[in-house]
Amino acid sequence: MTDPIVVLDEVSYVYQGADEAAIENISLRVMPGEYVAILGLNGAGKTTLGLTLNGVVPTMLGGELQGSVHVAGLNVADYAVREMAKVVGIVFDNPEFQMSQQTVAEEVALGLENAGVPFEDMKVAIDRALGMVGLSGFEDRSPLRLSGGQQQRLAIASVLAMRPQVLIMDEPTSNLDPIGKSEVFAMAGHLNRDEGMTIIVMEHEVEVMAEFADRIIVMDHGRIVMNGSPREVLTRVDELEALGLRAPASAELASLLEKDHGAWTGPLPITTEEAVESVNRALGVTT
Repeated sequence: MTDPIVVLDEVSYVYQGADEAAIENISLRVMPGEYVAILGLNGAGKTTLGLTLNGVVPTMLGGELQGSVHVAGLNVADYAVREMAKVVGIVFDNPEFQMSQQTVAEEVALGLENAGVPFEDMKVAIDRALGMVGLSGFEDRSPLRLSGGQQQRLAIASVLAMRPQVLIMDEPTSNLDPIGKSEVFAMAGHLNRDEGMTIIVMEHEVEVMAEFADRIIVMDHGRIVMNGSPREVLTRVDELEALGLRAPASAELASLLEKDHGAWTGPLPITTEEAVESVNRALGVTT
C-alpha cells in the first residue's frame, strides 16, 4: 500500500502575539498524485496550513507549532526551508509581486542558483519547467510584459524547476481574468494528470474544483470541518452557506428546486454538464 506523501498529526499553530490559534488540531493525510482543494473564508487557516508543509511556519514566522508535519517521509522540523523548497513548492496569489528578474529564463533560474545547481543542469531544468507550463519560446521576454495568466504560469515554472513532489497554489487565480484563470487551472490539471504531481490548491472557484479535485477540504476558524470527495462536500449546500461559502451554482439551483418546488428528485449535480444531463433525462431528451 502506498504511503501518504503529506502527514500532519494534531498540528496547531499560534502566530507570535496572537491570542488564538491560526490552525488547531489538524490531522491530515494526502496521497501521492492526489489533487486536493482547500476551501474556507479568509482567516480560516488555509495559508497557514500550507506554510507548515515547507517549514516557513514556524521557522521564518516565529510563533508556536505543536504536533508533527512530515512530507515525502521527511520531518519538516528537521530541515531548513531552502531544503524543503526542493520537496514542496508554493505559489501565491499575485505573481507580479514575485517577479524580480529581467527575463523569463532568469526568473526561473533564480531559485536554481540559490540552490547551487550547476549551470549545465540549470539550462535543462529551465527548458523543462517552461515546457511544462506552456512558456517555451518566452525565455528572453520580460516577465512584466506577460499577461496575468502567463505571469502565474511563470511563477509556477520557477517552482517546478526545483522538481518538487508537492505543488501548493494559494488562491492562484484571485487576481486573474477568466482567460488567465482557465490557463492556470488547465495547467495544474495537466501537472496532476500527466506528470503525477501532488497538487494542493487553496481556492474559491468551486466549479473548477468540482471538475479537477479528487478531494475537497473545508476549513473554518483553523479547523477542518469537512473532508471528502467533491460530491460528498459540494452537495452540502446548506452547510456550506452557513460557513459563508457557496456550492457550485448547479448544486445551489437543484437544491432550491428540490426544497421549494419538489422539482428535483435526483442527486444534486456539481458541474454544469451533470445539471444538463439531469435535465435532459427528466425531459426525455436524448443527445
